[in-house]
Amino acid sequence: MSISTETTNLRDEEVLSASRKNPELFAVLVDRYEAAFLRKAKSIIYSHEDAEEVVQDAFTRIYVYADRYTPQEGASFSSWAYAILTRLAFTRYQKLKKKRSVTQDLDPELYEKLGEEDVFLEDLSIRSEVLAALARIPDTAARILRLQFIEGKTQEEIAALEGSTVSAVKTRVHRAKKQFKDALQETNQL
Repeated sequence: MSISTETTNLRDEEVLSASRKNPELFAVLVDRYEAAFLRKAKSIIYSHEDAEEVVQDAFTRIYVYADRYTPQEGASFSSWAYAILTRLAFTRYQKLKKKRSVTQDLDPELYEKLGEEDVFLEDLSIRSEVLAALARIPDTAARILRLQFIEGKTQEEIAALEGSTVSAVKTRVHRAKKQFKDALQETNQL
């Protein structure tokens, strides 16, 4: 069945309802919303490829759950569809954020050591162990260790950043180092 001009003039709700009997009519909604959905998803995720996947997932869910859509006063089809899209986009964003916090980009210095394969692999292995141990300890402990040992901040600078005292920072660093040591031993035992 081809999509007629008459069909393209229908309201979104009518097209959604009709697409349940004639799935090819759903293309009208895709044509109407795809570009706007993509812009919205990219504004949340920032990655074009991930935004495209979210948009595709959103259209799939809209179609699959079309029978759950009920028109409500003050709410249109588009508000329902955008709610689905944004929920999916934020869920994807959280997954990507979590994934990025576990992975770490290689430093340019490590690229220079590629010729020295043994040193490079050893450094990479140590770095992986450190990152795995940091991922196993509480976020507050990992943050304090990153600030001091990775970013090179002094305990005075950390206290100012955290709105805390130097003695409190020293205590937190001491506890975090113990947690890190335990996590590193667990990581090495796996």
